[in-house]
Amino acid sequence: MGITVVFVLCVLTMPVFGAGDAIAKPRSCADVKQFYAGKGFNVAGLPQSEISGEHLRICPQGYTCCTSEMEEKLSNLSRVDFERLVKEEGRSLQITLNTQYKSFDSYVLELINRSESTLAQTLGPQYQPNLRVLQDLFSELRRYYRGANVNLEEALNEFWVKLLERLFKAANPKYALTDDYLECVTKQSETLRPFGETPRDAQQKVTRAFVALRTFIQGLVTGGEVTRKVSQVPLSQECERALMKLSYCPQCRGMASTKPCNLYCLNVLKGCLANQADLDTEWRNLADAMLKIADRIKSTAMDRVIQSIPVYISESITYLQENQAVFRSKVFQACGQPSENGDASTDPAERTLPTVEKPSTTTSPTSEKLVNDVSDKVRAMMEHWVILPSRLCADRVASGTSAEDSCWNGSSRGRYLPEMMGDGLASQINNPEVEIDITKPDMTIRQQIMQLKIMTNRLKNALNGNDVDFQDTSDDMSGSGSGVCSDESCVPIPEIPMTKTVQPKEAAPFDERVRGAATLNLPCVALTCLLSLVTLLLRR
Repeated sequence: MGITVVFVLCVLTMPVFGAGDAIAKPRSCADVKQFYAGKGFNVAGLPQSEISGEHLRICPQGYTCCTSEMEEKLSNLSRVDFERLVKEEGRSLQITLNTQYKSFDSYVLELINRSESTLAQTLGPQYQPNLRVLQDLFSELRRYYRGANVNLEEALNEFWVKLLERLFKAANPKYALTDDYLECVTKQSETLRPFGETPRDAQQKVTRAFVALRTFIQGLVTGGEVTRKVSQVPLSQECERALMKLSYCPQCRGMASTKPCNLYCLNVLKGCLANQADLDTEWRNLADAMLKIADRIKSTAMDRVIQSIPVYISESITYLQENQAVFRSKVFQACGQPSENGDASTDPAERTLPTVEKPSTTTSPTSEKLVNDVSDKVRAMMEHWVILPSRLCADRVASGTSAEDSCWNGSSRGRYLPEMMGDGLASQINNPEVEIDITKPDMTIRQQIMQLKIMTNRLKNALNGNDVDFQDTSDDMSGSGSGVCSDESCVPIPEIPMTKTVQPKEAAPFDERVRGAATLNLPCVALTCLLSLVTLLLRR
């Protein structure tokens, strides 16, 4: 009877062990205290040896060296560590996109500047008298390319109108040409075609080139900005608990040298990054559309179109000079004979413009290399959001076949048995490591998905030669090819409004007067409502 009582008392007074614990004397906590101090925490008052872990709320409640305060601080640390890693991955991608943006943007602006500089040599004596009109043309081209709210077709039409007015007035100095009379002159140009067919051809080529180049550069900026915003999305409390269990609970269990199992790490991170993985479809669509635009830029030698602008202008002026007498006669018939000035000076002698060799119709090696570099980087980023968990797990998990039986599985040292979850929020419904409400997607990420959709539609429209109305981003993208901000990873761009597409008129007469047209810019309130509506639809 006495022996039985003693045995029962011994059983009742034994400590409670967690799964995988052996019945042994509590171990020293010296290694854990050293680790804890290395993280910058105060080790005063920490247990010298393992204690019972009933107080723990995240880690398994076996023998432990962690107090409640330690568990809380390490949990916060696991969140900070993980958010830092996600931001570093995002920063790396931002730097890549920003570097490509800077290189490509600098080259395009250099082409525009070089084309403008060549114009003086090309036009010779015709350059200075028409300096303001020519400068305005290139100013509008730069503003359009940098994202300003410019109607490119109207800007080109206005250029030819102003150039014709100046040239006609200069060629007929003995006549008193009023503004009304010059307006009549430009109205006749639709049928008389004083510059020949060059303006039509130039307008079509220049418009297609600048639409593609501007949209392509905006795609790089949008990709960087979406990455920045998504990388800053805070973690949920459930994710923080799972990361603590993954990262620092082995320390509390006296298994400091035991690394997490690979599948265990993947399930935790696939749960924590489930919303980010939902970017995958639209992210791939954006990348695919940019690759197609890149191929179009190479195949159509769009850099050479920019370099050909001086040739287009020179050919047009030459045509007008050669047909000046016929054009003047027909204008007088249609608009009437203008009154003469008092000095009755004679027309100036015609000056033949120098012959200018047309640029090659093939893409230059520099342009091709830049486009290829951008394309390579875009291809490399296509799987970024779905492979992010694997990238972050790569350095922290146990490796090798033998490690599968001796890795940290969340409760002890041993094989991890649950299967790996899929990618995205909907695939986490049965995630054993992170509790997620799949009916409540992150709103910030849903908004960025919409941004990707809008930008992809722009790229597709540009691929078809269609222009779009951009929100004016010229202030944010100003500079001379130095990038959009000083920080290598900083690529800010305003929220993208809904846009409308405009098909360029391939046969539009160059001399149509610019008409006032209000650009469609949805207010911020309307955009917010639209994004909220789309989010609700996505949640269903």
